Amino acid sequence: MAAFLPIISLFLVVVISLMVVRVATVALVLTGLSHQLAQFQARSAFTGAGFTTSESDRVTQHPVRRKIIMLLMLLGNAGIVTAVSSLMLSFVNTGEQQTVSIWIRVGMMFVGIAVLWSATQSQWVDHRLNRMVEWALRRWTDLEVRDYSNLLHLGHGYSVVEMEVEENDWLAERELASLRLSEEGVLVLGIERPGSVYVGAPRGFTKLKPGDTVIMYGQRDVLSNLDERRAGSTGNWDHHKAVDKQLQLQREQKEEENQQVESEDAVAS
Repeated sequence: MAAFLPIISLFLVVVISLMVVRVATVALVLTGLSHQLAQFQARSAFTGAGFTTSESDRVTQHPVRRKIIMLLMLLGNAGIVTAVSSLMLSFVNTGEQQTVSIWIRVGMMFVGIAVLWSATQSQWVDHRLNRMVEWALRRWTDLEVRDYSNLLHLGHGYSVVEMEVEENDWLAERELASLRLSEEGVLVLGIERPGSVYVGAPRGFTKLKPGDTVIMYGQRDVLSNLDERRAGSTGNWDHHKAVDKQLQLQREQKEEENQQVESEDAVAS
């Protein structure tokens, strides 16, 4: 049994490391980062891989994010050293370990890694771990816990994006009211201006300028088209097509609602 203790300790270190990164990812999401960016930041900090300049700025400017990243760096250094030490010890043949085939230990490691990999890729495990982590953070921290992904139905055709306004964009130098983005099914949640100025829930008279970063919510394909839209008649035509598409979608949704009401009335009668 003693021959397998280093391998067991290695798996425990890996499992704990995965849990630490998962907790940190959820915590970073609760500070306002997207899930993909939070996951990248957590893994980078834990492994010591580093960050790009723009992403490191978004972390260092936020006090809670700084604390999370600093803790990840400390835990990551300890975890990696422990994992490497356990891996080396598992293949050192001394005493009782001489009776254990090296191929058995290799097989155990591959099986354990396969199980851990399957667990990390499982949506069932991911959903329940996230719920546990959110419960723990709600119970023992003062972070605001909201499942914004489910609230906004992200991943079901809708998305929240940060779109930088460039000089030749269709959005540039125009007021929100004149853009009529709501007719395309797009909502402007906020605007980040150069110099760390943030405009939350902007009104119709707010003008978008080159260099602004606009936070938008809407259907993913509409937002993608809007990001590529350029000023001029072509951009105006793309806007009209997007409005027609949104009207068609609203008609389809209305028909589905009517059919659902009729079905419920038929069941009730």
